[in-house]
Amino acid sequence: MEHRLSPGLGVAMLLGVASAFASNHLCARIAFDHGASVAAAVSVRACSTALILLLAMRLQRVPLAIPRGMRVPALAAGLLIAVQSYCLYSAVARIPPALALLVFQTSPMLYVLLTWALGKERPRWRALVPMIAALAGLALALNLSQGRLEARWDEIGAGVAWAFASGAAMTIVYYLNANALKSLDGRLRTGVMTAITGLLVVTVGAVSGLLKLPTGGAGWTGLVLLTIFYCVAMITLFYLLPRLPTTTTVALNFEPIALLVLSWLVLGYTVTPLQIAGACLTVGAIAWLGLAKR
Repeated sequence: MEHRLSPGLGVAMLLGVASAFASNHLCARIAFDHGASVAAAVSVRACSTALILLLAMRLQRVPLAIPRGMRVPALAAGLLIAVQSYCLYSAVARIPPALALLVFQTSPMLYVLLTWALGKERPRWRALVPMIAALAGLALALNLSQGRLEARWDEIGAGVAWAFASGAAMTIVYYLNANALKSLDGRLRTGVMTAITGLLVVTVGAVSGLLKLPTGGAGWTGLVLLTIFYCVAMITLFYLLPRLPTTTTVALNFEPIALLVLSWLVLGYTVTPLQIAGACLTVGAIAWLGLAKR
């Protein structure tokens, strides 16, 4: 039986995990600004993480065999994670990272709508309240004011589209995990999806010539640190999740807020108080939606 952690300690550690995930996106932007391609960043992160997760599973004696009936869904989930990772990093390369992550955070909302559409859950109309609040907050965070909507969209539209595509891909992964892959150990599921991502992006990137490494010390530092932060966050999650109540995972929604602060401190991105309020509203509404679902 796993040793349980106190909720207070668990939440504090999950906030640290969220900050580590946020730091991964921050370092990715630094790498992109210094010559690294999206494909290179995804490849380095995915391959390194897959190897570390494999080692962790071996140490924890996690069975590595995937039942025959789950192999196709596991492959599909891995392909989708590759798409999700590439799309999200493409968004981070184009717009402020925190804004890209906020758009991606709509994926839990899309998942709820998907389960309704496919008849897996009955529509809960009270869930529309946090959804509407999240969208309103997102509009504020993106600074989509009516007077300059067209100009603002020309500025951030491509990045927002990449981030939304990432969220859409992740929505289908959520669905596969909750249905076709539900009984598969979460650690093995994550390891397989990460390994498939690394293999696919390395192969496609090499064939198409998209694997471009950084050109300076700052870029290499960003590339190395994004991998370290992501791996540390994933391994810590491996340790924490079996030891905490599921309700405490709402603390992971802190990631966009952490990234907003880090982007201001490190990259010098400035946001208005209204944008900060919008980001907090979006994060709070998504957390509300997740708690209400439980």
